[in-house]
Amino acid sequence: MREINAEQTGDRRLKILHIPAWYPSRQNPVAGIFVREHVKATALYNDVVVLYSEGVDKGIRGLYQIEDNIEDGIRTLRLRYRKSPIPRTSYFIYLWAMFGAFRKLLKEGFRPDVIHAHVYSAGVPAVLLGKCYRIPVIVTEHYTGFPRGLIHGLEKLKAKFAFERADLVCPVSEDLRQHIEAYGIRARFHVVPNVVDTSLFYPSKDKAHVRGDSKKRLLLVALLSPVKDVPYLLEALAQLREKRDDFVLDIVGDGPNRSEYEELTRKLGLQDIVHFHGLKTKQEVAEFMRKADVFVLSSEWENLPCVLIEAMASGLPVVATNVGGIPEIMNDEVGMLVPPKDARALAQTLSNVLGHLDKYQGEKIACQAKRRFSYEAIGQLVHSLYKELVTLGSARGRL
Repeated sequence: MREINAEQTGDRRLKILHIPAWYPSRQNPVAGIFVREHVKATALYNDVVVLYSEGVDKGIRGLYQIEDNIEDGIRTLRLRYRKSPIPRTSYFIYLWAMFGAFRKLLKEGFRPDVIHAHVYSAGVPAVLLGKCYRIPVIVTEHYTGFPRGLIHGLEKLKAKFAFERADLVCPVSEDLRQHIEAYGIRARFHVVPNVVDTSLFYPSKDKAHVRGDSKKRLLLVALLSPVKDVPYLLEALAQLREKRDDFVLDIVGDGPNRSEYEELTRKLGLQDIVHFHGLKTKQEVAEFMRKADVFVLSSEWENLPCVLIEAMASGLPVVATNVGGIPEIMNDEVGMLVPPKDARALAQTLSNVLGHLDKYQGEKIACQAKRRFSYEAIGQLVHSLYKELVTLGSARGRL
C-alpha cells in the first residue's frame, strides 16, 4: 500500500484503528469492499490497523482467537469467538474478545490516536473502547437500512448508542444523514463519500480498439437482488429495442435473483442482447467499464454506490435512478437521472443518452471522480477530521 510521508503533507502520521462491521474475507471476498477502500485511503496519510470480527466459530479453543496478518499492506486482525452456552449472551463474548484484541495492540505499543468504526454495529465496541481509554471515535455509516426503514428494536438502540456517543458520525451521503436523523438520533455529522481507486478505474484511450465491435454497450454492475430493480431495466430495454437495435447490455454480478432475471430476459426476447457474466474481480470490472459506453443503475434504494463512482472514474456517462445519495454526485456532465420503477422513462433516457454520446466527455467525467472520490481526496479529508478530533481531545485533556 502506497503511503504519503509526513514531509509531503506537513503532518505527523496518526495511529488509526479501524473496526469494521463488514470487510472482505476468504468466505466472502466482495463483502464490505467499499469499507476496505476507505481504509486504504486513510492508510495513505496514517498508520492504520484493522480489527475485524468474523463472528462465531465453534471450532476454536478458548473464548476467542485472533489471526494477525498483513493484507494489502495493512495489518489486519481477524477475530473469531466462541458461542456462549447461555442463550442471547454471545454478544458479551464478542465484546470481551474485542477488548482482548485491543489490549494485545496496546501491549505491542500500538495505542490509536483515533478509533474509526464502520457501520453502527461496530460503533458499539468502538465507543466502549473509546470511553474506557479516552480515545476519540468516528463512525462511518454505509447501511441502506436507514432509508429503507429496517432499523428497529435492539438495532435502533445500538445505532442510537453508537452515534450519539461517538465524537463524529460520517454517513456516505447527505441523504443517509437525513434518514439517520429521522430516527430521532442526534449526533455530530460530516458527510464523507465512498472511494474509488483511480489507478484501476480510468477511461479507455481507444474504446473501439478495446471492444472490437460496433454495438453500443450498456453496463450494469450489481448484486442481483430486488433492491437493484433489474426487471424494470429489462422492461425498459424491451421498449428501447422497438426504437433501435444498436445496443447490448452486459450484467456483471451475481445474487439470489439471477436465475429469475435470466428467465425474464428470455421471456422478453432479450437473450441475444443481454449477457449475464456473473461475479468478477475488481480488475475485470474495470475492464468491462473501459469497454462500455454507458453505465446504468436502476436501483430502488442506494446510498452512494461505489460502482457509480467507479463508472465515473472510467469516464462513462451514467443513467441512474433518482434515489438516495445518487443526485448528490450527478450533474449534466456526468449523465441523467430517472424516477425509480419507471421503465418508460428509463427507456426514453437511455435512448437520449445513446443518441448523444458525443455530448459526454470521458476525461472530464473521470477528472470529476478523481477530484472528489480518489484515495488522495478522501484520505486527505478524513485525515483532517482525525487531526481535528485529536486536537480537540488534547485541548479537553489540558482543561
